[in-house]
Amino acid sequence: MIYLNENDINKIGIKWDEIINQIEEAVRCLDAGDFAQPIKPYLRYGDFQNRIIAMPAFVGGCFNIAGIKWIASFPQNIEKNIPRAHSVVVLNNADTGVPVCIVNTAKLSIIRTAAVSGTVIKHFVKARNLKEFKLGIIGWGPIGQNHFNMCTELFGEKISDIYLYDIRPVINKEAIDYPHKHKINIANSWQDVYNNSNVFITCTVSKAPYIDLRPQNGSLLLNVSLRDFKVDIYDYVRNSIIVDDWDEACREKTDIEMMNKEKGLAKEDVKTIIDIVCNDCIRYYDLKETVMFNPMGMAIFDIAIGRYYYNKSKDFKVGQELL
Repeated sequence: MIYLNENDINKIGIKWDEIINQIEEAVRCLDAGDFAQPIKPYLRYGDFQNRIIAMPAFVGGCFNIAGIKWIASFPQNIEKNIPRAHSVVVLNNADTGVPVCIVNTAKLSIIRTAAVSGTVIKHFVKARNLKEFKLGIIGWGPIGQNHFNMCTELFGEKISDIYLYDIRPVINKEAIDYPHKHKINIANSWQDVYNNSNVFITCTVSKAPYIDLRPQNGSLLLNVSLRDFKVDIYDYVRNSIIVDDWDEACREKTDIEMMNKEKGLAKEDVKTIIDIVCNDCIRYYDLKETVMFNPMGMAIFDIAIGRYYYNKSKDFKVGQELL
């Protein structure tokens, strides 16, 4: 069995186009029913804003791997200078159940999260035939920063302006490793980002929804944090709401669950990531429709990306063999 840590993942590196291909292949397995993914349980105790989540899955096709992600999210860690999220992924041979790899770093989960967003942006840009767009990100933790890296690497030529905001004064424009710094605008409020972006991404740990403004016509809202929008957003996106998985997304006080309870949003009213990748659903929305994607996080993607790095570790000769 191979043990990989964050240093090993960093040595292998992140090729976003390759990782997005892995996400799309996993979605095709999802579409074909070649997967198993029970609803993930949340372990809570003490301070109930903290949680540890178990995410088991099997993904077939070219992956043919099973495994589980065990991820802890403790938002107050930030105040202690400790990362909010800690994660371990265990991969098992799908035919024998023998453990073959342990990936001990939250970096894998962060990469998965940004890659799913990248997959949606890729199909949005293609369906809308966008020549350029303005990118907005609120939240400048590891997830926000990796969304920035992913977007600028994959869509850099199409991004005309970038708007960044964090509730804490932590964004240093000069420290950002990006050659086109003139495109970066450090905003004074989330409203500035929201009102100036065609592609708007939430990467926060917000405890309560606060976004209550009308979105730009024809924009893409990537609701990665899942708890930033007030239910008023429903009136602007009711015909173009997409989730990764309804049963996962409509619980745990997400914006989807709140729209379900207060606005009557139902499973049959939404599309899924299968519709994006396999059915090209974005193409059929009116160009003025704002598309809202709400990803709760799917274990099959973590397992697929885990397998990708497990295979790469052999090529790069990194990791420690455990007996």
